[in-house]
Amino acid sequence: MAKYIYQYNNWPNFTWDEKEVQLILGKVRHLQGKIFGQVSALGFSIKEETLLTTLTLDVLKSSEIEGELLNYEQVRSSIARRLGLSYAGMVDPDRNVEGVVEMMLDATQSYDKPLDDERLFGWHAALFPIGRSGMYKIDVGCYRKEEMQIVSGAMGKEKVHYQAPSPKQVKYEMDRFLEWFNNNTKIDLVIKSAIAHFWFIIIHPFDDGNGRIARAISDLLLARSDDSSQRFYSLSNQLLLERKVYYNILQKDRHKNGEITEWIVWFLNCLYHALKNTEQTIQKVLYKADFWDKHKNTELNSRQRLTLNKLLDGFEGKLKTSKWAKITKCSQDTALRDIKNLIEKGILRQESSGGRSTNYELDDL
Repeated sequence: MAKYIYQYNNWPNFTWDEKEVQLILGKVRHLQGKIFGQVSALGFSIKEETLLTTLTLDVLKSSEIEGELLNYEQVRSSIARRLGLSYAGMVDPDRNVEGVVEMMLDATQSYDKPLDDERLFGWHAALFPIGRSGMYKIDVGCYRKEEMQIVSGAMGKEKVHYQAPSPKQVKYEMDRFLEWFNNNTKIDLVIKSAIAHFWFIIIHPFDDGNGRIARAISDLLLARSDDSSQRFYSLSNQLLLERKVYYNILQKDRHKNGEITEWIVWFLNCLYHALKNTEQTIQKVLYKADFWDKHKNTELNSRQRLTLNKLLDGFEGKLKTSKWAKITKCSQDTALRDIKNLIEKGILRQESSGGRSTNYELDDL
């Protein structure tokens, strides 16, 4: 049986090909600077909107990697409320949504605070407010007391992909990790973000939630690398898109003798793609601001404003009269009147695709 990375004598002295890593790091750093330049030029309300959109995406996608689908409106409302922002159509979030948001905001808004056991236990307790993961009772707000294996396959035919360090070793391993995390200042923070993510996943210190906490740790270090709590790109969204490769590389590098070039280069490429996507998000936010500027004197009722905002935020699926009625809690007749009124004002149009039911879209998209 091949040894795990933590069973080698040189653990945890990681090595990597400096030349290969610097090549992609240069591109990432350049794009980070460029995006911060673009964002600084945005108006205050547009900046707030971009921040809200990015943080919402980050929370949703980090949970989705673990197969948990959170409600978009609840996540957005929870973040907005905690950041002191308000918008039409805010809803009351569930307790589990509040917990995930709390952890993410603590990591990114208090990025300059040290990371210690207590802070990590707080994050873990926030992720599992009722002390359960699905149907199972788990130890919350403390390091695990049981062995931890990552397995797949049907009962009786399980395949062990990874056996984490024993529970007796966890505290010692986490002390070493946190000492390095809080005191090693020589390493570039973007590279440190990649290593911290990998190292934490190797220790797997909690009963559950290790992936989400590892991503929060990465986000904390990326906020440090930007020296800003303003998050304008989502690493988790990119990790979700490349989830298969994410797990494959983790699996491969778990068995190596501390050489993690492949992991770091992949992580930095992910970050580069996330930054590229942000450029597109900024365009969307600018479009929304431009739209409302253009229609600042247009007479619209609250139902129309609510649905238009949903369309501008990237409405999923087709807009039909029935959907309008459901979103705004009104009758089909009222919905149709609202829509016809917007068509007359040149804001909506009927989709040309036809079909049995009529769909509507923004006229100047």
